[in-house]
Formats: sequence, C-alpha cells, structure tokens
Amino acid sequence: MLVWFNLMTLFDFFVHAQSSDSTVLSIKKTDDFAITGDGTANNWNREKWLTLSQRGGTGPSYQTKLKLLYSDSGIYCLYQCEDRKISATLTEDFANLYNEDVVEAFFWTDETVPMYFEYELSPLNYELPILVPNIKGNFLGWRPWHYEGTRKTKHATHITKNGNDVISWTAEFFIPFLLLKPMTKVPPRKGTHWRANFYRIDYDQKVSQWSWQSTRTNFHDYERFGTLLFE
Repeated sequence: MLVWFNLMTLFDFFVHAQSSDSTVLSIKKTDDFAITGDGTANNWNREKWLTLSQRGGTGPSYQTKLKLLYSDSGIYCLYQCEDRKISATLTEDFANLYNEDVVEAFFWTDETVPMYFEYELSPLNYELPILVPNIKGNFLGWRPWHYEGTRKTKHATHITKNGNDVISWTAEFFIPFLLLKPMTKVPPRKGTHWRANFYRIDYDQKVSQWSWQSTRTNFHDYERFGTLLFE
C-alpha cells in the first residue's frame, strides 16, 4: 500500500511538473469555425489565455494575450493586444509589416530541419505568410506558391475603442495545414510536438516587443522556441 501511495505521489508530481513547464503549451482540438477578428466564436470560450512577456522597449507595459486551437484542417490563433495608438499605415500583403504594429507566430514543425513558417498580421488586417530556411543564422523568407483556395489563410482584425480612444486590437487567423506542405509532422496528430514562438511589436514609443519565449538575438532564434503539444 505504501509503495502504491509513493508511486501515485511521484506520478502526480511528474504531471504537475509537466503542466507547469512554461516552455510547453498544450493545444486543444476543435471543429472548424468562422474567423471574425474579435474572437467571439464559442470555440474560444473554454480556452485559457497565454500572456506574452514584454521583453524590451521603452513603450507602455501593454498586456498581450494569446489563445491557440487546432482542427483536422489547420491551426487557429487569437491575439488580444492592449493599445492606445494604432501605428499602422501599410496597406498591402507581404509588406514589411514588422516595421509597424504587428503580431507574429512562428511554427517549426520538425527540429531536424532548420526551416519554419512565419506569419504576421497587422491591425489593418494585412498579412505576411512566409517559409523561412535558417541555416546557422542566415535566414530569408520565401513567399507561398499557388496561394489560393484551401491553401490560403483566413484572417481578420478588430480595433476596440471607447469613443475616439483606442483601447485594444484583436487579431484572429487560421493557417491551413495544406499551406505548410511539404513540411514534416504536418498535419499534427494527438501527441505531436512542434516548436514555436509568438510575438508582438508595438511602436507607440519607438519599439516595444513581447514574446512567449525569450530569444537571445532576434525573433528567428529558433533554438529558443517553446514546445507545442497537440492534445
């Protein structure tokens, strides 16, 4: 009886240690749903927010939160960004969106291959989806080919105001697994692990940055990415 109690205690400790690991994030599975930009779909209701940490900059300490879900067909992301000023003027996809207010998601599906998918979305709902080969720190993004139909992302944003004053902005997007071909471990199944990181950049006062996992040099420091566990 004592041995059984000790084993159960050890098991409970191990599970708790896993669940409290700040470098591992579990993603629940969902049915597909519509992207609206404000995160009001019922699918999000039971999912907890992940708060991103402010890593640098002189701007306000805005709160930045993230939710993730996945389905048989793709992965869903929802960002909520406290803000008082929308610094965004670019009005085309594939522009240098990182030079203005933006959220970013990086997905590294296979650690044996130094290549990952980067997605950026601005408050004005313009996107930058690119595949990034990163060879010993030498990286450059490649635009998707035949980017249409079931290979195309879905995205929307919403700016919340109190009268004329900006309070926050929300970004919601869906990345189809078909777009990630031929990356390996795609689509993920229950128990699949990916590496990933999530970011926000704000330009209220010069540049401020938020991220899930801290990086040493820049956002492309993929060896410092966290781990996604698909439930």
